[in-house]
Amino acid sequence: MSKTLAQLKKEIAALSREAEKLQRKEIEGVVARIKEAIEAYGLTAADLGLSGAKRGAKAAGKAPATKRGRKKAAGAQVKFRDEAGNVWGGRGPRPKWLRDALAAGKQLSDFAV
Repeated sequence: MSKTLAQLKKEIAALSREAEKLQRKEIEGVVARIKEAIEAYGLTAADLGLSGAKRGAKAAGKAPATKRGRKKAAGAQVKFRDEAGNVWGGRGPRPKWLRDALAAGKQLSDFAV
């Protein structure tokens, strides 16, 4: 016998509630084990890297991550710029806009800042 859409939605809702209850129970167990370990080893919030940080918030003072997850260099300076606003710091492979301009006959010194 096939179920109706309404029956499936009701079943999904019930399963979602059950999953939330199980997750809360598991989290309680994890938190209890963490508290025991903190007590046993005498750990502080600073030991855990939590001092001053709020849950889910980014820590202040950190350099923003790039697309690949790396952090931008703290003192990176622009050494080359074109009229369109493209920039390059002179480290790593030359960007496409610069390679294209050099192939078209421009000189690297034409883009020096």
